[in-house]
Formats: sequence, structure tokens, C-alpha cells
Amino acid sequence: MRRKLAIITVLTGLVLGCLAALPLAREALAEKQGEPATAYTKFGFKLFGKLIAEKEQNVFISPASVAFALAMVYNGAAGETQQAMARTLEIQGLSLDALNQGNARLRQALGNPDPRIKLNLANSLWLQQGFAFTPGFLKCNEEFYGATLEVINFADPRSSAAINAWVAKATTGKITGIVDKIEPPLLLINAIYFKGLWAKPFDKALTKELPFTLLDGRQKRAPMMSQAGNYQYYRGKNFQAVSLPYGEKGRFSMKIFLPDQDSSLKEFLRELNAANWQRWLADFHKTPGSIVLPRFKLEYEASLTEPLKAMGMEVAFDINKANFAHLDPTPPGVYIGEVKHKTLVEVNEEGTEAAAVTAVHMPLASMAPMQEFTMVVDRPFFVAIDDSETGVQLFLGAVVEPKVNDPNQ
Repeated sequence: MRRKLAIITVLTGLVLGCLAALPLAREALAEKQGEPATAYTKFGFKLFGKLIAEKEQNVFISPASVAFALAMVYNGAAGETQQAMARTLEIQGLSLDALNQGNARLRQALGNPDPRIKLNLANSLWLQQGFAFTPGFLKCNEEFYGATLEVINFADPRSSAAINAWVAKATTGKITGIVDKIEPPLLLINAIYFKGLWAKPFDKALTKELPFTLLDGRQKRAPMMSQAGNYQYYRGKNFQAVSLPYGEKGRFSMKIFLPDQDSSLKEFLRELNAANWQRWLADFHKTPGSIVLPRFKLEYEASLTEPLKAMGMEVAFDINKANFAHLDPTPPGVYIGEVKHKTLVEVNEEGTEAAAVTAVHMPLASMAPMQEFTMVVDRPFFVAIDDSETGVQLFLGAVVEPKVNDPNQ
């Protein structure tokens, strides 16, 4: 009987270092939360660097969401696969119990942080009727990640509706349709929702349409918010930075790093890593000034499969070598097929609302039975003409708009 395992992790996350900034808070708080937060900061910058290096475009990710998703999957990993995931997540110095205990403390620390901040975190496991996984894997997700277990029939169309309803409720309606057709035996969902009001809101009356210079030098008009006051500020080499706090306590904030006019974002990103991040934040100090910030809303989507492979997790994606024996002990086992990440963020005069989705798909290593297919080439496609004997490719092409040769013309 054909079996597939799909683990989709849905997380809605924070803007520009929400959880990545956790270890940057007070030392006592960092110690209480444990080592995973520091590891996730390192992991987040590495992942961001891989994505921004691919193409100069808007990139907005939730390092914490990806890290939490992979940490839950990590509970099912064994052998070389577990070691590779540990190196990628920067948690190789932690035992599995220390990691889970640390993540549990993180979850607790994130509960109701401020009257002017809404931060929800929820986990659930959706299990196929009649299918059993390693009890220890399920227990870890229940105990340390607070996951509820829901036993369903994946073949029932109402199951997708129930899952999407759970997601919508957990994310306050920001994400409403994460699944259409789902395959057994397991769907794992982690949802985080964040909405923070500025400690000092921007006055809407001061927002004006002003030019914003793009990477290629062109300018576009954008609604620019402005305010003045005393801020945590840092003047670095070829850039300046400011921290805009949320809520009454100022625990969460948006940190904005602006390269100088004679520098560039690309140059700044070369210096962006966990060590410099810690050093820069240590030098922030109260300074009077003013800030002009664009009001914006953007969405971002990327596959994390190749970046995670490049970061050292190749074995977890290898159909022949992946070892998730602590998740599903029944041969032939499972592997990670693909990791997808999707985010959105909105920044306005009142504050910030952000969401992210991380999906980890884990199919069985067994070969699927051969099926008939239907191929309708009604969209852009790739074409190749080659020599099967020599292997020479005579022609390669991408057809985005087929042209029809009319013999009557």
C-alpha cells in the first residue's frame, strides 16, 4: 500500500528579526530562554544570506519560523541526518532534550509579552486514522511544543476545511488556505501571529509622497512616514541604524539599517552576520533625531530546499541516505522532499503586522506506482533538441509566447 508522509509547518512570524532579536534582549532574559535563540540568530543570518545572494529583490523571511519547523522535524531525525540538521541549525552543541527544553522556554517567554503587542503561538498534529508514528516523536511535540493531536481521515474533503479553519483562527485570518488536497499520514502545523503597535505611533498627517530610489537608480513615489524624538541609534561604518520599539515595554522593536548614499545595500549585507549583529547592537545608544520611513506592504515566497542543502542539510533531502527513524521506524523511511517559505508584512503609522508560512514536505523513500499522465502545454515551457547518441544539445529554448506562422500571409 502506498504511503506518504507530509509535514507542513505553518508559521506566522515577526518583522526583521522578531525572534532573531530575542537573544539581543537583556542577558537575564536570554539566559532564561536558553541557547536555541542564539543558535537561531546564527542560522537566520546564514539563511538570509543564501536567499539574498540569489537575486537582488525584496527578501523577507522569518528565521524563527523556519528554525522552529526544522527543530520539530529534528525530533524525528537520527544518525548522519540528525548531525547535518544540527550543524545547519547551529545547535550541534545542544542535546535533543536541551533543545526541546529551550524551545519550550521560548514558547513560554513569548506568551503575552505586552498589552500593545499580540503574539500568538499554536501547534497541532493532524494524524491519519489507523496510522501510527513513533510515540516519542509525538510526545515531544505535545510536551515541548504544546501541539494538539487531531485524528482525521485525510481522504475526507472536510479534513482540509477543518485544517484551514484551524490555521485561520491561529493566524487571525492572515493565512486562510494552506492546504487543498492533503496526503496521509501526518500534517504538522505551527502557527505564530504577530501584531505590534509602535511605542510612539507616526502621525498620519505628516505622511507625504516622496521619491524612493531603486537599485537601478530610478525613483518611484512612496508614502513616507516621519517623526522625531530620542531613539536607540548607532552610527556604523558606511551605514546608520535606528531601533523603533513596539508596545509599552519596548521589548520588541524594528531595527532599520540604512547604507550611506556612497555605499550600497549589497556592501552592507557582506558585513551582516551574527557576530557583527551582536557588536552593533551593543553600541546602540539614546540619540535625538528624526526618521523618515516608507509605509509598505510586501509579500515574499521562496523555496528553501537549495539554500538548506548548501548550508549542510543535503543528507536530509537524499532519498537514499535520509534517516528519520525516530519519526517513522517502518522501512523504507522518509526524507525531506521540499521546504517552502512564504511571508507577508505590513508597516504603517500604527505599527507592524507580519506573517510567514514554512512548509516541509516529507514523502516516503519508496517509489510511487506508475500512473498515466495528462500534459497540456498551455503555458510557457522549455524545449530542447539534442543528439541522443553523442549527447550534444543542438537547441535549448524557453517558449513564453508561441508565434503561429500563417501560410496565407
